[in-house]
Amino acid sequence: MVFLVNYAIGQDVLTMKRALELGLTNYGTIRAKSFQVESAKGSLSQEKRNYVPNVVVSAQQVYGTVNGQNGPAYGFGGFGVSSSGLPLPQQNWNAGFGSLYLANMNWEVFSFGRTRGRIRVADAAVETSKSDLAQEEFQHQVRVAAAYLNALASRRLTKAQQKNLDRAQVIQKDIVARAKGGLVPGVDSAQANAEVAAAKIALLRASDVQQEQEQNLAFLVGIAYAGLELDTTYVVDLPAVIDSTSKAKTIHPTINFYRSRFNQSVQQLRLGRASYYPSLNVVGIFQSRGSGFSQTYAQDQSRFTDSYATGIKPTISNYLIGVGLTWNLTSIYRTNAQVKALKYSSLASEAEMQLATAQLKTQSEIADAKLVRAIQIQEQAPIQVLSATTAYTQRRALYHNGLTNLVDITQSMYTLNRAESDRDVAYINVWQALLLKAAATGDLGIFTNQLTR
Repeated sequence: MVFLVNYAIGQDVLTMKRALELGLTNYGTIRAKSFQVESAKGSLSQEKRNYVPNVVVSAQQVYGTVNGQNGPAYGFGGFGVSSSGLPLPQQNWNAGFGSLYLANMNWEVFSFGRTRGRIRVADAAVETSKSDLAQEEFQHQVRVAAAYLNALASRRLTKAQQKNLDRAQVIQKDIVARAKGGLVPGVDSAQANAEVAAAKIALLRASDVQQEQEQNLAFLVGIAYAGLELDTTYVVDLPAVIDSTSKAKTIHPTINFYRSRFNQSVQQLRLGRASYYPSLNVVGIFQSRGSGFSQTYAQDQSRFTDSYATGIKPTISNYLIGVGLTWNLTSIYRTNAQVKALKYSSLASEAEMQLATAQLKTQSEIADAKLVRAIQIQEQAPIQVLSATTAYTQRRALYHNGLTNLVDITQSMYTLNRAESDRDVAYINVWQALLLKAAATGDLGIFTNQLTR
C-alpha cells in the first residue's frame, strides 16, 4: 500500500532530500518490512519466555458415580474418565460430589542447548528482518534518486524539443514567405512543413516520457501526481567533490542482509544438531482431593453422601517432586535428514553472499568508469553546442542568401538539437554516475553529501 500525500503546484520545491525522506516514510514495502521486524522481535520475546517453567493450577468440582471394574482401558483421544472405586459385583447408581485441587510445575532445566539455540535462531531472525529493512530502505532511496534525476532529464529533453520546434517554425515561416515570392522552390515549403510536423511529434514523445518519469517519481515518493516542482540544481551544477576511488565507510546493506541470512541458517543448523540430545526436567506437584464417599464405602455401600459441602472439602493431600531425563533415541534418525537439509541451506546462503559480493565489486568498477566518462562528456558538451550553434547560424544565413539548400540547414538544425540535448543531460549524467557509484559501494552518503539542499 502506498500512502499518497498531496504536494500541489505552488508549494515549495520538492528537493532531492525531501523526496528521499518522503520515500522512506510513505512507500508500502518499507512499511511492511518494518512491521516484519516488529513481528520478529515478538517471536524473540516469546522464545526467551520459554525459559519460564510451566506452572499449572487446576481446581475441579464434579458429581458422579464411582463404580470400578477390573480390566484394561485406555482413553483414546483424551476421553477417559478418572472415576475410581471398588469393583462391585453389580452396577449401582450411588453418586456424590468430589473435588481435586492441583498445582503442577514442570521445568526443562537443561536441554543441551535447544532452548538457547531457539533464542539464537529467533535473534538471528530479528537481525535478518532488520537488515532486510535496511537493504530495502537503501535500494528505495537509490530508486527515488534515480527517478528524480530521470524526471529532470526528461524535462530538459522536452525543453530541447520545444526549442527545436520553435526553430523549425521560424524556418517554416521564412520559407513559406519566400516561396510565395518565388525566391525559393515550392518544394522547400513542403519540406519545411514536414520538418515542423516531425518536430511536433518529437516534442509529443518527449512530453510523454516526461509525464511517465514524473508519475513514477510521485509513486516512489508516495505523493499525488499533479505536476511537480523539482530542484534544477543538478542541471547546472556538478557535485562539489567527485572521487571515483572513494570506498564505502560501512558494509553494503545487501551484503549485510545476505550475511545475516547466512548467520540465521548457521543458528538453525546448530539447533537441529542439538535435537540429538536428551532433556532434563524438574517436576513438582501438590494436590488435594475431597470426596462424598467414606473410606469404608468398600465394605458398606451406604457410607456416602450427596452433600456438596462435604464433597468439595479437601481431605487428602499429596506432593511429588522429581527429576526426569528423557531421550527419544529415534529422534536422532528422524532429525538427521533435517540437519542435512539445514546444512545445504547454510551452504546456499553462503554462496549467495559470495555472489552478491562479486556482483557489487563489478558494479563498483563499472560505476568508476562511468563516472570518469560522464565528466569527460560534460566537458565536451558546451563545445559541441557552440560549434553546432555557429554552424546552424551560418547555414541559415547562406540559405537566406540562396547559397545553400534546405537539406543543409535541416541537417545543421538536427545537429544543434542533438548538441543541446547532450548538453542539457550532461550534468545530470554525472550525478547519475555518482549515484551508481553510491549504489555499488553501499554508501549513499557519497551521493547525498554532495546535495546543496
